Parts: sequence; C-alpha cells; structure tokens
Amino acid sequence: MKSTEAGPARVWFITGASRGLGRAFAEAALAAGDRVVGASRDVVPLDDLVTRHPDRLLALRLDVTDRDAVFDAVTEAVAHFGGLDIVVNNAGALFTGMVEEFSEVQARAQLDVNLFGALWVCQAALPHLRDQGGGHIVQISSIGALGGFPSTGMYSASKFALEGMSEALAAEAARFGVKVTIVQPGGYWTGLYTHCTATAPDPVYDPLRAELERQWAEGSIDSEPRLAAEAVMKLVASDDPPLRLLLGSMVYDLAFDISRQRMDTWAGWEAVSRASEQAVPAPN
Repeated sequence: MKSTEAGPARVWFITGASRGLGRAFAEAALAAGDRVVGASRDVVPLDDLVTRHPDRLLALRLDVTDRDAVFDAVTEAVAHFGGLDIVVNNAGALFTGMVEEFSEVQARAQLDVNLFGALWVCQAALPHLRDQGGGHIVQISSIGALGGFPSTGMYSASKFALEGMSEALAAEAARFGVKVTIVQPGGYWTGLYTHCTATAPDPVYDPLRAELERQWAEGSIDSEPRLAAEAVMKLVASDDPPLRLLLGSMVYDLAFDISRQRMDTWAGWEAVSRASEQAVPAPN
C-alpha cells in the first residue's frame, strides 16, 4: 500500500525506534499519515508519540537478538494494523576497539544486534510481505560498510555482513514484489557514539587512539536525523527504489573515493589476477 491523499495509510515496522534515526523515521511516517509499529528495548521514550497518535502508533518492547520475540512482535504488528508494508531494520549497536582487543563475547554481541537482529526481522516479515504481493525492506547500514576503519573493525564487519545478506535477500525477494534497499548514512546526531561499548584498551594502540581522537575532533560534523528521515520518505515513495542509497555528502564522496582506490588496486594487479586462472577439464 502507498500512502496518498486518497489512498490507505502504510504500515511501518521500525526497530530501534525510540531514539536517533529510528525515532526520526517514526515521526516522519506518522506525519505522513501512516501507521507505525515502533519496536525498541526501551519504549518509554515513545510515550509522547503514543499520546499524540494513540491509534496510529504501537510501541513494542523488543530485543531483536531474541528470534522468537521478533517473530511474535511481527505477528502482533500485522494483527494490530491488519498488514505490513515497510520494514526498517534500524536497531544497531556500536562496539569500539581494535580488532585484537575484542573478546569473543563482545564480537558475538556486535554481530547479534547488527546482523542477526536484522536477519530475524527479515525472516519474520517476509512471509507477510510475500503473501500480500509486495512491500519494502529498508536496511540501515553505515558508512562503516564502505570500508574498515581503525577502532570500528567489528562494527564494519557486522555492517559488511548485513549488506551481503541484504543483496542476496533483494534478489530472492524481488520475484514476490518485495523491494530491499540498503541505506548507508554518514554522521547523524543519534547517540550511537554515546551509547557504544568499548573494549579494554591495549596500551600498544595508545598512539593510534590519540591520532584518531585528533581526527575526530577536527573533522566530525554530524547532521540532524530529520534529514535522513526525509530521504527515507522519498525512498519508500519511489516505484523504483535503488538497492543502495547513500545519505550525506561526506559518505557520498567517500564511497566514490574508496571505489576508485579499489579499482586502481585491482587494475595494478590485473596480470597476477588473470594469470591465476586457467580453465582445465575436471580432474578424474
């Protein structure tokens, strides 16, 4: 369903809806006259929106790492509003630290939220979208999926994995009329960095940490989540949405810079790459 002046309201399922980008997406959808299921570990911050939109906002307490709970939440959402149109996998966590410093528990926790949480939501929502013949899954990725950067390696790993899964999902779901878009935002004032979990620092990386802190202090300028929400509203209104959407000039330029660097490297090693392959008959 597409929301128009004369048409029915769309139903959104947004994870991580209580703050940051998720909150902005929920506010934009409600402002457009749509109905929203806002899922979050803590739904108290959504109380004001529920008060203003009691008939169009359902707040659900949800830990996306709990697969059974995710399936139950999606079932409740569909039953409550009678359908489902747009799924926004926004819930995420940031674990910072050098790759060497990560414990097994921390590494798995990073993947549990950013990869498996989104996977469970997709698995729970897809049968409903497929049965109704369409829908749109929006995967909120990150600038961290463009490349690996010091101190956010495991975060990048989780977002790289999310994007690989989402590309396959897009190809699989397309035959059922379900669209998938990977959104790669730059910097927004979302509280992600203030709610992050850090590893125990190894002193050998102190000089690198100091260098990174100087870079962040000199060049970190973030935007209002409202601007990202405006872009997502345009995205879901499109009849031909892209597989990927970059949000922000910085991430846009960085995506092209990284792509050019990779192409230059591949070209420089072309002879080695091509010499490493020669078709031969299957061995006996």
